[in-house]
Amino acid sequence: MSAPHGSPGPVTADDVREAVRLAVAALRGAEAADWDAKAGSLEWSCRETVEHLADDLFAYAAQLGARGGPSDTEVPFVWRAERPGGPANVVFADRSAGPAGLAQVLETCGALLTAMVRTTPASVRSHHVFGASDPEGFAAMGVVETLVHLHDVAEGLGVPWEPDAALCDRVLVRLFPDAPTGTDRWPTLLWATGRGELPGHASRTRWRWYGVPRGDGER
Repeated sequence: MSAPHGSPGPVTADDVREAVRLAVAALRGAEAADWDAKAGSLEWSCRETVEHLADDLFAYAAQLGARGGPSDTEVPFVWRAERPGGPANVVFADRSAGPAGLAQVLETCGALLTAMVRTTPASVRSHHVFGASDPEGFAAMGVVETLVHLHDVAEGLGVPWEPDAALCDRVLVRLFPDAPTGTDRWPTLLWATGRGELPGHASRTRWRWYGVPRGDGER
């Protein structure tokens, strides 16, 4: 589907909750798959990628909650990788809990971010490496992480995954002001994050988003 007409509206806590809900449902439908398979084009396994996604959502929630410390750094948790080349996380799932436990870890971290986005005043700005952002920005980041990493995992597990075009449009408008309009929204989000081709546009080997809120400076 192409972009809906008119303004897509803000990215909200409900968007985070829905993206994570759909992701968890997809994962719970693939419990018999090989979770040690490579996740799409990543160098991580499907299991590691879901852990990384859960860790992203947890970290974004934590950043929104950090009001009294330095405003230009990440919250100083201990980040570690379980193997050379694996993702460095704070959050890991107990392997003995299996895929169901892994999905529960993702669901819980998504709920933390949903709650923080819903309850944090819009005036709050929290650190991110791409610029201080507001609750809507962190919501959009969490949605993008969820949608594109589920794409990676779905390729590895062999399950279908195609999120709602309107949701893709909202995060594209919020975080990727340089993305083309009038194109199918899900392929455009994959293109914007270096995961696919878009007719008439060069493939991206490097990419970033722009989380600084409108009106806070140049994007």
